Amino acid sequence: MLSILLPTDFSKNAMNAITYALLFLKQQEVQFYIMNACKNQLYNYNDVVTDKMITTVLRTIKNESQQNLENVLHTIKEIAPNSKFTFHTISSNNTLVEEANTIADEKNIDLIVMGTKGKSNNRNMVFGSQTFQVLKYVCCPVLAIPAGYTNTQPKRILFPTNFLMPYKARELKLLALLAKLNQSHIELLYISISNKLSRRQEQNNGFIKEALQDNTVQFSINNGEKLEETIINYVKEKNIDMITMVNTKHSFLEDMLFPSAIDNVGLELNIPLLAMQNTHRN
Repeated sequence: MLSILLPTDFSKNAMNAITYALLFLKQQEVQFYIMNACKNQLYNYNDVVTDKMITTVLRTIKNESQQNLENVLHTIKEIAPNSKFTFHTISSNNTLVEEANTIADEKNIDLIVMGTKGKSNNRNMVFGSQTFQVLKYVCCPVLAIPAGYTNTQPKRILFPTNFLMPYKARELKLLALLAKLNQSHIELLYISISNKLSRRQEQNNGFIKEALQDNTVQFSINNGEKLEETIINYVKEKNIDMITMVNTKHSFLEDMLFPSAIDNVGLELNIPLLAMQNTHRN
């Protein structure tokens, strides 16, 4: 059984990501944890000046959060009734990153599914600030869904890699499962100015292929020198439905998350992103 965390700020984008998760995982037995971290909402109250007022406002925020979570749960059961699903709601007076890390650890979460943006929905950004923080600091794989995206049956998943890092079996197992749900093809793309793999790269390549042996996997090499352009062009030319990358130091995803790279690829990242965090959890 999968354990999935669904953070929400009760925005349209958050509900779209939740709906995506429900439809994408409809064949699986899943424990869903729907979470609202409401600590930051305190800053929306400009008139909070005393400890007594803070206590009152926090109580109000908590009550609103719990009621909104109940509304979300009601909506979920209407749009996607499924006997294989179990739901839990969590309202926390905590930051999103801190609460997500806590839940991921305590509930042994397999995957976080959330929108690429929340209420702000700034068109000039790849990710909203909250999603960016989760991608950067939460030790759990994240599936980020663009606003309005509804294709829950990806046929082609792009996995760009330089094969320089050892991958975690748990995360590759998750990718294998998600791809198998819709018989998706996984396209391993090696981007380098050299066509030859080192011994270390060959070992990592072999480990990936072994982990994905029950999936349809295609390996290709691209000599593109510009990472962002190479990925964008490949996504367009091959009609890619989802992209997955490992988020760690000196990785492709880390490069894409830097502002300079975001300026180049941000407005064109309009398919789901599966960020595997290469975690050390069991």
